[in-house]
Amino acid sequence: MNVWWSIALAAVGGLLLLWLLALAALALVRPRGKLLAEAIRLLPDLLRLIPRLARDRTLPRGVRVRLWLLLAYLAMPIDLVPDFIPVLGYADDAIVVAAVLRSVVRHAGPEALARHWPGTDDGLTAVRRLAGLPAISTR
Repeated sequence: MNVWWSIALAAVGGLLLLWLLALAALALVRPRGKLLAEAIRLLPDLLRLIPRLARDRTLPRGVRVRLWLLLAYLAMPIDLVPDFIPVLGYADDAIVVAAVLRSVVRHAGPEALARHWPGTDDGLTAVRRLAGLPAISTR
C-alpha cells in the first residue's frame, strides 16, 4: 500500500510540475503590451482563419497538424490556465493562438496568412504584428 501512495504522489507531483512549466512557457511567449489585447479582440477572426489554414493542402503537413492540434485545444472545455490566475487566466487561448501563428508564419510564410485572412486589412495588420511580421499589409 505504501508503494502505491508513493507512485500516486510522484504522478501528482510530476503533473503539477508540468502544469507550472506550461504556465511559465505561456508567460514567456505571451504578446507584450497592447498586442495581447489585440489578440483577444481579433479572436473571432482568428478562429475563422485557423481552420482555413489547416485545410490548405499547399501548406506543409507539420503546419497543418499544428493548426489541427490548436483547434482541438481551443475546443476543449477545460482551460490550461484557470480564469482566476491574473493575466494568463483569461488570455491563455489568445496566447496559444499567437504562439502557433508565429510558428505557422515562420514555416508557411506571410502569404498564406494574407490569403486566408477573413477580416479587415487593419485586422490583418494587427495579426501580422502578433505573428512577429512587419505591420505592412500584403493584400
